[in-house]
Amino acid sequence: MNENLKKPFPNPSHWIDGRAITGSGLLIDVVNPADERVIAQLHEGTADDVNMAVDAAVAAFPGWASTSPEHRADVMRRLAEGLRKRSEELAATITSEMGAPIAFSRQAQVGFPVASTLAAVAASEQFEWTESVENSLIVREPVGVVGAITPWNFPLQQLVTKVVPALLAGNSVVLKPSEISPLSARMFAEIATEAGVPNGVFNVVQGTGPVVGEALSRHPKIDMISFTGSTRAGKSVSAAASGTVKRVALELGGKAAHIILPEADLDSAVTRGLAFAWANGGQACGAYVRMLVPEDLQATVVGKLRNAAVDYVVGDPASEDTRVGPLASETQRRRVDGYIRRGIADGATLVLGGPGRPGGFETGAYVRPTIFSDVAPDSVIAQEEIFGPVLVVIPYTDDDHAVEIANGTIYGLTAAVTGDEDHAMAIARRLRVGQVDVNGGQHNFQAPFGGYKQSGNGREMGRAGLEEFLETKAITR
Repeated sequence: MNENLKKPFPNPSHWIDGRAITGSGLLIDVVNPADERVIAQLHEGTADDVNMAVDAAVAAFPGWASTSPEHRADVMRRLAEGLRKRSEELAATITSEMGAPIAFSRQAQVGFPVASTLAAVAASEQFEWTESVENSLIVREPVGVVGAITPWNFPLQQLVTKVVPALLAGNSVVLKPSEISPLSARMFAEIATEAGVPNGVFNVVQGTGPVVGEALSRHPKIDMISFTGSTRAGKSVSAAASGTVKRVALELGGKAAHIILPEADLDSAVTRGLAFAWANGGQACGAYVRMLVPEDLQATVVGKLRNAAVDYVVGDPASEDTRVGPLASETQRRRVDGYIRRGIADGATLVLGGPGRPGGFETGAYVRPTIFSDVAPDSVIAQEEIFGPVLVVIPYTDDDHAVEIANGTIYGLTAAVTGDEDHAMAIARRLRVGQVDVNGGQHNFQAPFGGYKQSGNGREMGRAGLEEFLETKAITR
């Protein structure tokens, strides 16, 4: 076993003005979802803690904003190196706090944040901070103090996606990580300070959404809120922030469709599609959880899915062989189990899995990876975000029908199309989503990521992600 998984975890205090502050709020248990052990405790943040962090960020903002983009890029490059050096410790921490299999934690939960940070640095180095447009000088300036609220499913990646471009743009930040997976945020604060982020420029207040998230969203000295989470919570954040007319960027839920075209290589499409549906236990807003297949190929695709699913071993997330670990919490396990039962009750064909824990797992937040076929496009399991390893197979008749089904939810975050490239590209252009994967295109950390419809607004990653944290000023001469 990874030695880092055996270590006790320090309690994740707040991080305000460059130092750890324990706080005085009620204690919240941080639970390992694999074995239900309490691995740490945190003091729930209060409005007073938020005020202290915001005041520190306000005081630090002018000095950080006045530094050069080159200096800020150097600091973020050192931060990336600090993340890389502590990658094993970070991976083990994330596995312990939210249940991602250790191999996936290394590759995605920590590997992606390192790559994302370096990509953001590269974007800032190519960015035009000023430009002339006829007789006007166009200047890009930091928004000010940013409140960042991040989710439990990718605790470090979502943190980096917000905090790094915000800092590169010259803002100061107050972060509220999820109380379910708060440990990696405290580690990030230490790494950022060691990299040269000045005291007060980056702050962390631990706690819950209704208390800390609400206080950040309403705070008159917060200039912008960047939120990732459920669509329901995003609506609450937006409403709370409206009183001060602050900028709000929302990255919310998804219900991605993977359209397999008639001419597609079915073996490749199924293998890749299942991997993207069940990665991180299906706890990803961009997971390809609806597989749309030609109706005359559904039986063939289902057979191939059965075969491919054999490789998805459910097990202890600390094991190197585990492909599917527990969900992040018992609450999430019950939620996903409820959706599986609803799918059966509504008449979908259960291909694999089903309700209840897998055999051999009497405790822990484990569910059975599940596949349904013959799923009606307007059914609950085809419309609502389940956030677990549940794949629904939906048959379609022709291109128009596939596009109609794919676009037929309140979400519009991601999608995938597999088939002849020209055909797939034509379909991709018709999809009302922010990002489309055609034939398994290599992930691009410079490409903008964000949603249409109730999947949110604004964009993260690359140049677009940097622009989210900037104001635009025109000086006309």
